[in-house]
Amino acid sequence: MTPDEYCRRLADSPGADFHYSLMGLAQAQRLALIAVQAFSLETTRIADECQDLGVACDKLTWWRTEVGRLFAGDPQHPITRALYPHLAAFNLPEEYFREMLDGVAMDLEYDAYPSFTELTLYLHRLGSTPGLLTAEILGYQDRRSTPRFAHEAGGALLLFDRLYEVRRYAQHGRFYFPEDEMRRFGVGPGDLLAAQTTDRVRQLFAFQADRIREYHRRALEQLTNADRDAQSSLLIRLELAMTLLAEMSGEGYRLLEQRTSLTPLRKLWLAWRLRRRERRLAATKPIA
Repeated sequence: MTPDEYCRRLADSPGADFHYSLMGLAQAQRLALIAVQAFSLETTRIADECQDLGVACDKLTWWRTEVGRLFAGDPQHPITRALYPHLAAFNLPEEYFREMLDGVAMDLEYDAYPSFTELTLYLHRLGSTPGLLTAEILGYQDRRSTPRFAHEAGGALLLFDRLYEVRRYAQHGRFYFPEDEMRRFGVGPGDLLAAQTTDRVRQLFAFQADRIREYHRRALEQLTNADRDAQSSLLIRLELAMTLLAEMSGEGYRLLEQRTSLTPLRKLWLAWRLRRRERRLAATKPIA
């Protein structure tokens, strides 16, 4: 199995939102994005798969060393070997990969966050940083606004994931809703492990959903016409997440007893429609 095949098997699952975001991209961009996604998935699952903290810390240390080998030109792992050809081609900074590993370390060190202020560093490391890597691979002209778009978009996507997968993370003993907000709504950790979404929990979920919408709004505000077409891959991921969020809202945020989802056909339609729209706009609208 080649390094690219290894990454594709891990990260490019048919039916996943990420899969549809790759539509219409050049091969080099697709391979680079899949390798970055594989790096993210392989490292973030350390916290889920390692019951022994010492073993988890050892794995994280190995990955820190491997990032050093990657940027020294001697990668050993299939994922880093797949990443290596893209470092120079897309100007991918070493610090971004180290930031992501620092985010993984936070999953090993913390099981909850007192307030949203403490959570923002985690969002930057495991949400915004992958968003910035994605933006670099996709390319952009506006050096001021588009990185801000990617930063907010990545935060929105991570916040969405932590809401959508709330029960799974709670089962692993990790809680990503700030403790002061949980107290405000009268929700304890045990309530997120229950088989039924109470009114208090539903209100907490709705509050988190509003924060995701605010991140999404701020992201779109930053993206100018100059880069909308180029950044369509990130826009597709946002579109799919926000569409699913609307479905979750319509069903009363019953995230503890059912799993809301979009069909593959609907995802394909949404992705195709967005990319087609952005390409038409790029061809007809003046650059802002």
